[in-house]
Amino acid sequence: MPSLKDLKNRIASVKSTRKITKAMQMVAAAKLRRAQEAAEAARPYAERFDAVLGQLAASVGGSDTGPKLLSGTGKDDVHMLVVITAERGLCGGFNTNIVKKAKQKIRELKAAGKTVKILTVGKKGREQLRREYSDAMVGHIDLSGIKSLGYVNAQDITRDLLNRFDEGEFDVATIFYASFQSVIAQTPTAMQVIPAQFDAQDGETTGPLYEYEPSEEAILADLLPRGIATQIFAALLENAASEQGARMSAMDNATRNAGEMIDKLTIQYNRSRQAVITNELIEIISGAEAL
Repeated sequence: MPSLKDLKNRIASVKSTRKITKAMQMVAAAKLRRAQEAAEAARPYAERFDAVLGQLAASVGGSDTGPKLLSGTGKDDVHMLVVITAERGLCGGFNTNIVKKAKQKIRELKAAGKTVKILTVGKKGREQLRREYSDAMVGHIDLSGIKSLGYVNAQDITRDLLNRFDEGEFDVATIFYASFQSVIAQTPTAMQVIPAQFDAQDGETTGPLYEYEPSEEAILADLLPRGIATQIFAALLENAASEQGARMSAMDNATRNAGEMIDKLTIQYNRSRQAVITNELIEIISGAEAL
């Protein structure tokens, strides 16, 4: 049975924790608005860029003259997984859900006899993955010192990835991130970026025909690296918005749980205090009666 002093100290400690979680919730809410606006603003551009590249890729077809980023190496033996997570925790299951999806893909590839290599973006993903797959990890990109994400950050990741592809380190590259849906819903997503894949666009095949100068292959060779950088940048923005949404939700739950704990501890403290007072009264009355 804890003493009154212990209960009082614990109540004070939980109240301090509640102040911290409430402050973190408000900070996450402020950051979420900016991050959500950035992610939503990037979606139309990324989707349209993807549609343009899809039209060019469809016109090129599967010819061997197409860019290597489109046609691939002709093999799928070595897979590079780019796992994008947060640099900080205290955001619920946000990081764990992304890593869980990456681990599921790793198990599937290993079961199929494929070689897996892992490139992490974000400290939390690296910490979780290296516990089981430290031998497969080939690199890490640190974004902890960056105050606000920019396209240059996506270019750095893309440059690293393309250099590894040109050197023949892998055949297929897939990025993992969380797609922002709402404050309470962030969907772990896997997207293959090398070789480039494009969704079929309804009505695109019946649209106007274009003549390209230079050739479609030359244009694709120039645009595909930019397209990969655009996809990675959109993934970084989606991840940033998802992180703040998850942190806001987690801190809100923590604040409410702290309030419930304070109420329970206060009731326990009052009951213990009343028991102490009752015992003291009994002792006083018993002593008076003995006299």
